[in-house]
Amino acid sequence: MVTTDERRSVLFLIPTLTGGGAERVIVHLLKHLDRSRFRLAVGVVDTRQSVFRDEVPPDVEFIDLGATRVRYALPVITTLIWKRRPDVVFSTLGHLNLALAMLRSLLPNGVRYIARETSIVSLVLRAYRMPAVWEALYQWFYKRHDLLVCQSRYMQEDLVERFGYPRDRSVVINNPVDAAQIRGLANAPVEQSALRAGSISLVAAGRMTEVKGFGLLIEAIAILADPHIHLALLGEGPMLEGLKRLAVAIGVANQVEFVGFQSNPYAWFARADAFVLSSRYEGFPNVVLEALACGTPVIATPAPGGAREILDSIPECVVAEEVSAQSLAKAIASWMRGNRKRIDPAAIAPYTLDRIVAQYQQVLG
Repeated sequence: MVTTDERRSVLFLIPTLTGGGAERVIVHLLKHLDRSRFRLAVGVVDTRQSVFRDEVPPDVEFIDLGATRVRYALPVITTLIWKRRPDVVFSTLGHLNLALAMLRSLLPNGVRYIARETSIVSLVLRAYRMPAVWEALYQWFYKRHDLLVCQSRYMQEDLVERFGYPRDRSVVINNPVDAAQIRGLANAPVEQSALRAGSISLVAAGRMTEVKGFGLLIEAIAILADPHIHLALLGEGPMLEGLKRLAVAIGVANQVEFVGFQSNPYAWFARADAFVLSSRYEGFPNVVLEALACGTPVIATPAPGGAREILDSIPECVVAEEVSAQSLAKAIASWMRGNRKRIDPAAIAPYTLDRIVAQYQQVLG
């Protein structure tokens, strides 16, 4: 007797499985989508340094696309889609999304193409060579996707207003947070020297790049001129040495500790008095949700993206008036003058895994 698998087949496509926020969200979906409704496969362009490889469930088909760059993988991706003819192709990260949109006329009909955007496109393109050309490519091709998933309302408005993406073919789905897992990891021990007893312990985390604004945060510590404030910076990246030099130059080297990449940042978040997001812009800051899951209040710049959408309704958190060192210093001072309460677990209820996965299941059909 021949049986027919009536589940919808979904092929996820992603450039890498390194330790970024986009990769984490895809892994969450691969773990938690309803197996009675969906048959899942994931194609990864570059499988080197695949931090999340072991977290991909064994019942998800893992496809190594065997390339180091998206453009080198496009012939393999095109062949794969024609061979598999999945019900849905779900891609994430802008350059892969754009490449698939440009290839749409060469891909089979009868497949639904869904892209998940991860950043504020108009701001990201400013750093590109020939940004006007890239803007034109987004305007011409991006609307070839059947549906665009945006992480925040700000991201959606940017794509609709700036690039002409049809609003009725876009949807906002926030990122999920696995609060139970995070709270379990938060109980692990941490190096106490970086969270000094008797000090006001602040923590920040992310890749050391211009976008993350860590220079603004270090300058804000200097502006506050309070020797009781101590900042632990978690992460690595191209600006690390420059940030260390900045801390020395403005006289706060003894208050700012660079602790490098931490495989379990949640133990640091949970023990800090506050988490600081100093970004110049964000798509949707997973790290803010993770800090809140640890019960830690957040002080943030009003970075274009989802930060304000998360924090405006949480009274224990403070959002600065503008993206600047002076304004961030004022926000930290305002939080210090407040009651400095921990965060109620209910604050992250809109972002629970069950709720967000249910929204994705509706989108995937």
